[in-house]
Amino acid sequence: LISVLIVGAVAAMAILVGFRSVPAVTEYMAVQRIVGALAQEGDDGASVSQIRSSFGRRAGVDNVTSVQGADLFIEKVSGRTLVEVEYERRVPLFANVSLVIDFHATSEGR
Repeated sequence: LISVLIVGAVAAMAILVGFRSVPAVTEYMAVQRIVGALAQEGDDGASVSQIRSSFGRRAGVDNVTSVQGADLFIEKVSGRTLVEVEYERRVPLFANVSLVIDFHATSEGR
């Protein structure tokens, strides 16, 4: 009986972490998609300031709140635009326990 309770508690914890981390992961996927589109805009001739403002517009549509346009690292490499951003997201689990996730979105592998 005690083993069922322990297994149940571990399963409940895993489910809690999974449910709480889904919004952070979906936001990362939106940031990754935006970064790829911004790199394409840069390849088409957009300036750094235009890329940053475009990120702000796209982030507003996709409800991205963890990253701002000023956080982007933008450079031209061999005639291609490289857009990167690193950020961390804290996901509160319970009481004073949080899950910290480090994200790195890049346009390098497109």
